[in-house]
Amino acid sequence: MNFKTAAAVAIAAMLSASAAFAEAPSVKAFDPDKDGTMDLAEAKAAGAKLFATLDPDKDGTLDAKELGARVDAAGLKTADPDNDGTLDAKEFAAMIEARFTAANPDKDGTIDDKEIATKEGAALLQLLQ
Repeated sequence: MNFKTAAAVAIAAMLSASAAFAEAPSVKAFDPDKDGTMDLAEAKAAGAKLFATLDPDKDGTLDAKELGARVDAAGLKTADPDNDGTLDAKEFAAMIEARFTAANPDKDGTIDDKEIATKEGAALLQLLQ
């Protein structure tokens, strides 16, 4: 292998490694006390802030369009007990709590990076981002 080919292979390997590292799910964005975990209060606080951002018409509800890819049709139906096709702040918080609970199999009340890397953790992150 010549120098140019070897250099190209090395650069590609470094870029792949850095991209994989950069994409690793983490609770850092939802961990204001910097203890390495996200508790339910932190998740709900992040959700409340996001709710306000996603509700540009300030009607106090989020419809499917405002929720975007965070919640699919089945998820919206499940989280919408009054069947009005929207989530109010209380329903959105309940959905966060349900996803938090599912992502916390050891029931210690916190989500760490290992738990956020699971399917259930990814569902929680999807809702909060």
